[in-house]
Amino acid sequence: MTKLAAIMMGVLVAIAAPTAGAVKARRPITVRVSLIDAKGIGKPAGTVSIKETAEGLELDTNLKGLPPGEHGFHLHENGSCAPADKDHMPTAGQAAGGHYDPEGTNAHKGPGGGGHKGDLPRLEVDSNGKSNAKLKVSGLKLADVRGKAFVIHEGGDNYSDTPKPLGGGGARIACGVVPGGSALARAATKPAK
Repeated sequence: MTKLAAIMMGVLVAIAAPTAGAVKARRPITVRVSLIDAKGIGKPAGTVSIKETAEGLELDTNLKGLPPGEHGFHLHENGSCAPADKDHMPTAGQAAGGHYDPEGTNAHKGPGGGGHKGDLPRLEVDSNGKSNAKLKVSGLKLADVRGKAFVIHEGGDNYSDTPKPLGGGGARIACGVVPGGSALARAATKPAK
């Protein structure tokens, strides 16, 4: 019996080891989101938790202080929420760059539409300025989003480049950098004093 018990113990350890590693790899990452404007990073607006699943990512939003309604929500290529010049004018969150588009599609087609990989589901904000939604995003992994920025736009998103480019969302009003980037990127997410 002791030989059988030892074999069974070995089998249990072999089964449990990969399972424990898989659970650890799927621990959510929390992104702190702040309001932004042309002067810089403002007050906190909540968090977005990211969890990797077999289908892609799950984004759990816990946001407040946003204008009610629909908002464009995207993953941008740079891990910074700082303002930068656009057309010779300081612009909110411009240092985040464009939508994450590693395949160079140059097309805004919405989540899973074959365009930018940074095209995320629209963000719905209730009449109290809050968003508490779980959004499913296929085609992205945690490794894809680390060190990049989530950006919330002023207006909605029609998942098209017409009649306005990039879904017509307009100005950037909130931003958060996904942990895992450089120290310089992390410093660019701290509110101005």
